[in-house]
Amino acid sequence: MEPFFLTPYFRPKIWGGRKLKTIFNYDIPDGKVGEAWVISGYKDDASTITNGDFEGQSLRKVYHENPELFGNPESEEFPLLVKFLDANDNLSVQVHPNNDYARKVENDSGKTESWYVLQADPGSYLIYGHTAKTRSELADMIHKGEWDKLLRKIPVKAGDFFYVPSGTIHALTKGILVIETQQSSDVTYRLYDYDRVDQKTGKKRELHTQKSIDVTQVPHVDPKLEITTSKKQDAIIKTLVQPPLSPHFYLWQIDLNGQWNTGLNGHPFLLVTIINGSGTIECENKTFNLSIGTNMIIPNNIKEFKFLGNMKMVISTPGNQD
Repeated sequence: MEPFFLTPYFRPKIWGGRKLKTIFNYDIPDGKVGEAWVISGYKDDASTITNGDFEGQSLRKVYHENPELFGNPESEEFPLLVKFLDANDNLSVQVHPNNDYARKVENDSGKTESWYVLQADPGSYLIYGHTAKTRSELADMIHKGEWDKLLRKIPVKAGDFFYVPSGTIHALTKGILVIETQQSSDVTYRLYDYDRVDQKTGKKRELHTQKSIDVTQVPHVDPKLEITTSKKQDAIIKTLVQPPLSPHFYLWQIDLNGQWNTGLNGHPFLLVTIINGSGTIECENKTFNLSIGTNMIIPNNIKEFKFLGNMKMVISTPGNQD
């Protein structure tokens, strides 16, 4: 009857940096680290629970063996994945398939994701979407390498939110730090990589040109976000995205200065990450300390709880589709 606190899984990346240590004080490996998978039940990259009856066990194992703690979900696999991404250099331009394509071709889930921007250097931008009107025009521009003509560049600043449905061409670029909430999948089709060479192999990284063309939404259409803000006690709650626009997850960003008594409110469980500040959570007559970089799951058997402190949080829960 307590939250599951989790240790991150770190991924070195050619485009990564050191912010995951300097900002969140994570004990990251040496070198360029681009990703911290902070709440993950994905295959061998699952988070480890650090407290309570399941201490030392992977989230994936606990999810499979204790479905009642997650509201007896229909999804066979833990449905969501939360990451921090430190773009110390440009990420490859990429696109992800939807569930139908990914299951047929990759034996995996599709990947719809979202970014809440934590930091962005002056002049930073995202690649988001494209200008092609037809699939044949898309293919022609890709094969000709007309990237400046094809790719849309969107200015970005801290506090911005982007919903990235499967089929959306996208990339973070240098100087951006985000928290990403997504379907639990690692299927990525790399469309363009700035002709970079992997220092370990001495070769350019693999591209997935035809698969990218196959799964890209044409023409690109920006999703119609309806971000709403409400106040409950001392918490300002932004609803960033939810069904039906986002069938795979609900996502909220909360600014707390004081106290917030809340609960699962009908959801099966909650994923919580502290992105700034510190405080506590009280539940079942227990108090747990929270600080920047803390990640936890509030399971189905904790219906009500209380947050106290001065902190910013990102909270998510599964939608109605796996």
